[in-house]
Amino acid sequence: MAEYKEEDMVMSIDGPPAEDYKPVKVRTSPYDYDLFVIGGGSGGLSASKEAAKLGAKVGLADFVNPSPQGTNWGLGGTCVNVGCIPKKMMHYAGSFGEFYEDEIETGWALPPQKSHNWQRMVKNVQEHIQGLNWGYKLSLVDGHVTYFNNYASFVDAHTVKLTNAAGAEVKRLTAEKFLIAVGLRPSFGGLPGAEQCCFTSDDLFSMQEVPGPILVVGASYISLECAGFLHSLGKDVTVMVRSIFLRGFDTEMSSMVGEYMEAVGVKFMRQAVPTRFERTPSGSVLVHYSQEDIEKTCEFGSVLLAIGRNAVTEGVHLESAGVIVNPKNKKVIVDEYERSNVSHIWAIGDCADVRLELTPVAIKAGLYLARRLFTGASLKMDYVNVPTTVFTPLEYGCVGYSEDSAYEIYGKDNVEVYHSSFTPLEWNFSEKRKNHRSFAKLICLKTHNELVIGVHYLGPHAGEVIQGLAVAVKAGATKEVFDMTVGIHPTCAEEFTTLKVTKASGANAAKTGC
Repeated sequence: MAEYKEEDMVMSIDGPPAEDYKPVKVRTSPYDYDLFVIGGGSGGLSASKEAAKLGAKVGLADFVNPSPQGTNWGLGGTCVNVGCIPKKMMHYAGSFGEFYEDEIETGWALPPQKSHNWQRMVKNVQEHIQGLNWGYKLSLVDGHVTYFNNYASFVDAHTVKLTNAAGAEVKRLTAEKFLIAVGLRPSFGGLPGAEQCCFTSDDLFSMQEVPGPILVVGASYISLECAGFLHSLGKDVTVMVRSIFLRGFDTEMSSMVGEYMEAVGVKFMRQAVPTRFERTPSGSVLVHYSQEDIEKTCEFGSVLLAIGRNAVTEGVHLESAGVIVNPKNKKVIVDEYERSNVSHIWAIGDCADVRLELTPVAIKAGLYLARRLFTGASLKMDYVNVPTTVFTPLEYGCVGYSEDSAYEIYGKDNVEVYHSSFTPLEWNFSEKRKNHRSFAKLICLKTHNELVIGVHYLGPHAGEVIQGLAVAVKAGATKEVFDMTVGIHPTCAEEFTTLKVTKASGANAAKTGC
């Protein structure tokens, strides 16, 4: 029986309300660690630091296997190194290319020809990332979390072995509880020649050059975001799409994202699927693909694959601990509290099955889990009202249900959809830009006083707009609350306070003025 000490109980300064805690004392374990975390991404870091803050003895192992192209990185996981952070920085860099005409029409004197220094951008992006890597190491030290830059795999249900880059075992450790937070890595789809001829988002953000023309394969948010900023930075970009854009998002909004990208110059190959790749004598890539059952070939300077991601669980030997994974995607099957079938092993973030693959979700889930494990907290993660944004050239942000899922869950007769199509004021400086439209949509539940269960926005600064509206959705705002709120004029966000046209009415949703 573990012993408890009164002085071991440490409360989190930034924890949930005090009433959510019960007077549970932190245990002293007969094992090496109270909690051992495998994976140093956003979720693993969040859980480990919070658990240590609450008095637990915590260890964390993180090791990055290089991509087939040899790319690796430091502590912090996908988001920091090869995801959200470099993506958003390059998206921002690309926006200057998108608004070149707008700058001229607003009166700025610019060079007659625009050009972009890719190497300079990459240097600044990577320097920022390296600073974050170092910061995470320091935060683990300051938070009294023992960090191992080693690959961890299970020997039995309470023991892991740590190996170095050469594959040699360096240590064995035991823990009372384990957290799996190993994340995902891009898939090459088993396509012949893919690993030899293509690269993924794991490589893109540190590449010193990306030869054009560029083919981006896939229609996920990673594919469209990368294609978007590459095009905005002056690259010749083609996207190969098998079926629909942004599967899992609102279908109407997703189609508009693709339409806008095509209108501004991104090319699309539709109903096309790659079958194999080969390197030509000149160094370009010959792509073999099938389009509407016809076998074809095309040649590109480089190929970016964004066709899915796989959980990094196979080498962790979860079977040695008795943990069950989904055989299709190798993700850990967990319950509503992130617990696996083994009572002392949990999984959070992208490697947990049927969970949103978003950094803030992993962070929040890790925080709540640590509090449940080492205090009397009961709060669990809400996986429904989660805001997110796709950083395509015209950004798309949303929170709550899509129109499609709302109809499916509640029935079309019980759902009211308010929508509006409008031109942001700033776009009127550009003849080309003012011909495009932004879009706002509220999805309401008629049976609950028009409770807002979904918000969707396509337009400038979508992330900033949706973050604020997500608070309203989380708080249970109704359409009447939105209507009673005074808008900030002239902004795009104010559109949500003036929505009047419903889809059911069949009236034109396009606005012509303020």
